[in-house]
Amino acid sequence: MPRAPAPLYACLLGLCALVPSLPGLNICTSGSATSCEECLLIHPKCAWCFKEDFGSLRSVTSRCDLEANLVKNGCGGEFESPASSTRVLRSLPLSSKGSSPTSSDVIQMTPQQVALSLRPGDKTTFQLQVRQVEDYPVDLYYLMDLSLSMKDDLDSIRNLGTKLAEEMRKLTSNFRLGFGSFVDKNISPFSYTAPRYQTNPCIGYKLFPNCVPSFGFRHLLPLTDRVDSFNEEVRKQRVSRNRDAPEGGFDAILQAAVCKDYPSLALLGEKLAENNINLIFAVTKSHYMLYKNFTALIPGTTVEILHGDSKNIIQLIINAYNSIRSKVELSVWDQPEDLNLFFTATCQDGVSYPGQRKCEGLKIGDTASFEVSAEARSCPGKHAEHTFTLRPVGFRDSLEVGVTYSCRCGCSTGLEPDSARCSGNGTYVCGLCDCNPSYLGTRCECQEGESQSGYQNLCREAEGKPLCSGRGECSCNQCSCFESEFGKIYGTFCQCDNFSCARNRGVLCSGHGECHCGECKCHAGYIGDNCNCSTDISTCLAKDGQICSDRGHCVCGQCQCTEPGAFGETCEKCPTCPDACSTKRDCVECLLLHVGDPADNQTCQNLCKDEVITWVDTIVKDDQEAALCFYKTAKDCVMMFAYTELPSGRANLTVLREPECGTAPNATTILLAVVGSILLIGIALLAIWKLLVTIHDRREFAKFQSERSRARYEMASNPLYRKPISTHTVDFTFNKFNKPYNGTVD
Repeated sequence: MPRAPAPLYACLLGLCALVPSLPGLNICTSGSATSCEECLLIHPKCAWCFKEDFGSLRSVTSRCDLEANLVKNGCGGEFESPASSTRVLRSLPLSSKGSSPTSSDVIQMTPQQVALSLRPGDKTTFQLQVRQVEDYPVDLYYLMDLSLSMKDDLDSIRNLGTKLAEEMRKLTSNFRLGFGSFVDKNISPFSYTAPRYQTNPCIGYKLFPNCVPSFGFRHLLPLTDRVDSFNEEVRKQRVSRNRDAPEGGFDAILQAAVCKDYPSLALLGEKLAENNINLIFAVTKSHYMLYKNFTALIPGTTVEILHGDSKNIIQLIINAYNSIRSKVELSVWDQPEDLNLFFTATCQDGVSYPGQRKCEGLKIGDTASFEVSAEARSCPGKHAEHTFTLRPVGFRDSLEVGVTYSCRCGCSTGLEPDSARCSGNGTYVCGLCDCNPSYLGTRCECQEGESQSGYQNLCREAEGKPLCSGRGECSCNQCSCFESEFGKIYGTFCQCDNFSCARNRGVLCSGHGECHCGECKCHAGYIGDNCNCSTDISTCLAKDGQICSDRGHCVCGQCQCTEPGAFGETCEKCPTCPDACSTKRDCVECLLLHVGDPADNQTCQNLCKDEVITWVDTIVKDDQEAALCFYKTAKDCVMMFAYTELPSGRANLTVLREPECGTAPNATTILLAVVGSILLIGIALLAIWKLLVTIHDRREFAKFQSERSRARYEMASNPLYRKPISTHTVDFTFNKFNKPYNGTVD
């Protein structure tokens, strides 16, 4: 899982830590602190020197500086600079197996009690571990919908207890069952409330004319290890009828958990977490997505698809139980408002994931480790002690964390009222004199109203500038600053105030900092000229734990998407972004290029830092959970790899050892193939031509035969035949020897 923005965030914090030591940017000396407590609030690196004869008589701010500077200027070891710290008060070792029916002596989380002493802006860190022990007791309360649509499901689970107990005892030796049922609120419009429906709401319903009266929730069987009691109670149940489709399930869940009614999702999630209850929704496929969305609002919730007749209910419960036991997620209870918490999870792969407080893919007996950093943003106004709790979702175990604040200096306890060090006119505290009313001066040696006109230049910041910056009176060689309705005016020459700073929407320093001499001094966790920019990255974490989905930067607590086409609160939406095959290709190409020594190549280590590489000779192409990727190499070979996302957020790449390359073509083979193809095509064309001619001749002959059979003359005669000899008769008359003839002539 890429985490590029995290180093950027670390650099920002590093810059903030270095600011006090940079020339001209020493926030400690520019904060105009007039007391030890004010100095401690400026920055966690600031220290206050309480040595009596330290520094200039004209300046009190020089006592607030970096430790190194104070020592250099002669303070020695007489300074106040408390640091945040952690003390483990109780840490019992983790158990390896559930050892009692009550599980009271089973430890699944360590330590159990920690005390933090926090200085605002200074982080302190502690470690905790969580383990899912073997053979841990399991209580299952089966809450069933007995509305009319569940009649066939009721028939299917009448022997559920026996079968379920057999399966669950393979996972734990201490298993108890309870049973309850619900339909809907017995009021309109949820149920049939007319008098004729009071005893039988199914009257008039042809498919099922008889059923029991409607009810909201019934607790039928307390948790027990007697499976026969569960089966007997289930057999007694009869269905009822309600009006609307969504039954009163949430009401029933809350009543079963804490005997309360009319819940909101927030209340339901809170009460389930308080009582270490994991909720399993067994719903049909059509309602799966609806209840899946509820899991984000109700921690520790699992949703499984139930068959129409509930025949898969046992396997469903087993799957849900294994899913619950395979993950650990920390929840925070009663976190103080002025406290920031930062989590880093170390799961079974041994990799640390900043900003993540959940581990998945665990097995029974595995241990998940978490590093928790705590930072106070400010000092509490009234209560200097707070307590909050860290608890894994669905676990009985918890870690109690007590918080105290280092906001008071130790030197403040040694007050000297009317001290001789203060001319008897003030209280000596932490190296300074706090003068009584009407007295002024470093040692309270002057009284207001005394004429000191000859030394008025001591009240000018520079030659030619007005006395006390025009915002005070010069008395006793010192400026007495005027009061202002806008705030406090202070400084050696009244040159500073706490109200002339940048504002955001009319709020001074955005409400996240203090105004010191015209400049906002931001609280821990905020930066910017007006302290409107939060350095908290938790609001930029996507569901997969990546900062801005690795498509942008977290700026002032909001994602600025840099990937073209990316949008959404965490840049999670990006229709035009390259797919995972493209993003994994650089890693695969680098591994192939440095196939001999990929582990020693820094480039490959950077490109593949979030991938687990597996080399294979062949890739299984029908793996439903893996994405199969191809690309063409420079040598016209095809490189193939598959990837799957691991629960830890890393990717598992299954890569071929060698790209798939075809052999070079043979010229003789190609020539013979071309010639052979031409000959085959020619022979085929000749055969087709011969076939067509034969078909045509046969058709003509058949036509001739048909016409011949229809002829009216004998087969032996030809109507077209003509004899070569013809006879003609001529009518003529002529005289032969003066004799007339009429007829033929011989």
